[in-house]
Amino acid sequence: MAPTLLIADDEPLLARALHAELSSLWPEAQIVSVVHDGVSALEAARQHQPQVAFLDIRMPGMSGMDVARELMEFDPPPLVVFVTAYDQFALEAFEREAVDYVLKPVQPERLEATVHRLKARLAAQAQASEEGGAALDTDRLAQLLARLETMEPGGGPGQHALAGAPQHGYLRFIKALVGQEIRIIPVDEVIYLEATDKYVNVVSASGEALIRTSLRELSQQLDPERFWQIHRGTVVNIDCVASAVNQSLGRLALKLRNRSETLPVARQYAYLFKQM
Repeated sequence: MAPTLLIADDEPLLARALHAELSSLWPEAQIVSVVHDGVSALEAARQHQPQVAFLDIRMPGMSGMDVARELMEFDPPPLVVFVTAYDQFALEAFEREAVDYVLKPVQPERLEATVHRLKARLAAQAQASEEGGAALDTDRLAQLLARLETMEPGGGPGQHALAGAPQHGYLRFIKALVGQEIRIIPVDEVIYLEATDKYVNVVSASGEALIRTSLRELSQQLDPERFWQIHRGTVVNIDCVASAVNQSLGRLALKLRNRSETLPVARQYAYLFKQM
């Protein structure tokens, strides 16, 4: 069966060049879609279920990193190759996690080496069990995305008006409007945070409260040693986690201390609990 490939690059000329090079180097492969933004890339991936996705890191709508996070939830997830203009410092992260990349403009020699590695990885996956074959690549990709996220420009602690954070340090409390009162929620009491549309639901020992902000913006102000992202829309206080439970199809869920609900862990964050 011919391997299937997806190309996503916001520069049409570079996308056509990559298409031509891949057609020459990997003639048996079928390029199922060529798109130019992240949203279209995700839609095409859902439609065609490609075995390999070549993703430009910088794209409008959704970045290649955002798309990769979504692809890790596919069953099975495709192999990901990032097409990037990152400098050498960032490329060390790719090398460390053994996730493939090609630099812009694409060089045929580098792409040829990538194609050889992809063929070997696809062959290994075909021989292994479906679950086991995907897990290693998914873990590596998840760790790479975590590293790259630290290199992304963005706000640091103390940049959001709703939060009681000092200029240097992590958030100490959250101010939330509950009815007619502004509730002061100590961060130490927060159990988990859950994104709901334009709001974040703050679940604490004293109850729940909605605040109007993004989960990404709020989580940037929290101590990453204590507050772990476990899903695109969920950040949990690890101090409140009792255990990680294996469920069907290799999925994980977290049991919380003194609470009945469980929190699902997205595949891209499962590596965080490997040693629990």
